[in-house]
Amino acid sequence: MREGWEYKKLGEVCDIYQPKTISNEMLVKGGKLPIYGANGTIGFYNSYNHIESEILLTCRGATCGTINVSQPYSWINGNAMVIHRKSDNLDFKFLYYMMLALDYSFVINGAAQPQITRARLAPIKVAIPPKSTQLSIVSELDKLNELIRIKKEQLKDYDALAQSIFYEMFGDPVDNEKGWEVKKFGELFKLKSGDALSSKDFKAGIYPVYGGNGISGYHNSFNMNGSYIIIGRVGVYCGNVRKVEGKFWLTDNAFKLIYHENEQVSVFILYLLYMLDLHKYANAAAQPVISNLTLKSVNIPLPPLPLQHTFAHKIEQIELQKAAVQKTITDLETLLASRMQYWFG
Repeated sequence: MREGWEYKKLGEVCDIYQPKTISNEMLVKGGKLPIYGANGTIGFYNSYNHIESEILLTCRGATCGTINVSQPYSWINGNAMVIHRKSDNLDFKFLYYMMLALDYSFVINGAAQPQITRARLAPIKVAIPPKSTQLSIVSELDKLNELIRIKKEQLKDYDALAQSIFYEMFGDPVDNEKGWEVKKFGELFKLKSGDALSSKDFKAGIYPVYGGNGISGYHNSFNMNGSYIIIGRVGVYCGNVRKVEGKFWLTDNAFKLIYHENEQVSVFILYLLYMLDLHKYANAAAQPVISNLTLKSVNIPLPPLPLQHTFAHKIEQIELQKAAVQKTITDLETLLASRMQYWFG
């Protein structure tokens, strides 16, 4: 044990409890105070059961073991377990990082409905350093998290720059105020869905599985190899567009975009589809779906190819900058994980 650190049971240094739950019917439209459930904010209410921010542990369901922090003056439901420090000798932010680092796998029970109980959580031994050391650890980890946040904001700024360049060069693709040649979606492209693969049939592997909203898991084989524009086919996020490269599995919940005989620049087409917001063309069923039929009559403005190539070159430069920022983020996240392991492992 490090000098000055003490081993304590979690239940000795924290009050651990599940508050009273209010039903969904009691949620107030236009309420001012947040309600917290298993996975963060679930609605609003006009009353609160906690004045201070609290550290919350998801104690039921598939996300058991997830840590959230509530806002002051909020209602916390019983699907979230409150971890409330008994004394100011335990710093709030240190407790947060400590709870993030804990391995909850050995305290989760229940197969059909995973859960964590106070009886299993309270006896966990945790190492508590002196308050000054706690504050030093928090300062170090906060600085790393702040650097990661700043770099992620830079990625958003680059994405905003790319969109700005698109609008500057081509205008709004829906209004087509620059009067570009227009063809129908069905004249230029068709959509082909992938192959069915349910999550229960995933076999441990390295190949990402893309469904209606991006990566849904990994598998030991692939059905796509190359560079593709894929579009979510089913669900609340259907119509989302992304470029995927390499080997991956495309499920029948997503499409790949197939070009008919035309020479359009793929980077331009990718951003054009972003801007068209394809989700608005989904049918209005309980389970939204898009198809070749729903998209075939969508107008596609086609600027001259040299202009498309100029745009693609600008985007390539932005992507190089994004890749450098993403590498920095990855390095910082690796360092953060290492420091978390050092202090709490």
